Amino acid sequence: MARSELVMVLLVVVLAAGCCTSAGAVAYLSKLPVTLDVTASPSPGQVLHAGEDVITVTWALNTTQAGKDADYKNVKVSLCYAPVSQKEREWRKTHDDLKKDKTCQFKVTQQAYPGAGKVEYRVALDIPTATYYVRAYALDASGTQVAYGQTAPTAAFNVVSITGVTTSIKVAAGVFSAFSVASLAFFFFIEKRKKNN
Repeated sequence: MARSELVMVLLVVVLAAGCCTSAGAVAYLSKLPVTLDVTASPSPGQVLHAGEDVITVTWALNTTQAGKDADYKNVKVSLCYAPVSQKEREWRKTHDDLKKDKTCQFKVTQQAYPGAGKVEYRVALDIPTATYYVRAYALDASGTQVAYGQTAPTAAFNVVSITGVTTSIKVAAGVFSAFSVASLAFFFFIEKRKKNN
């Protein structure tokens, strides 16, 4: 009996410890200050091709926020779905709790916070076709977002992904389709001929 009580107490302690560690710092976008000025090279509405085009992203501390970046240890820059690309797509929706947010799924870079920075990013091949803007988060030592900045969602650009269907695949599909129809017709003709004999 004492052994089962000990096991039960240990189970409660382990569960309580797990709950406490998972309830770490939660960042909400609405509560983060906008202290970073972020720019991206594509012009509004420009079409970029995955795997080919390069985006130049720059960020710097807003001049009105001088001295407020003491806690900033890293900067994480991401591509974010513009509102037009979130419509009727729950897997891209914006959520105020950044642990649940699905807007900025594609990391451009994460690096030490130097006050200002610049990165050239070749659009990855796995980026889906959509409309995007760029957001940069300032992270503290624990990796929690403490501030951000972004290009205006109205200044969003478009990315066209690679479909994976090349001309050679289309030609092969056409040839095999024609072969299958010809084979079907040939065997149908042979069967008809056997029945008539």
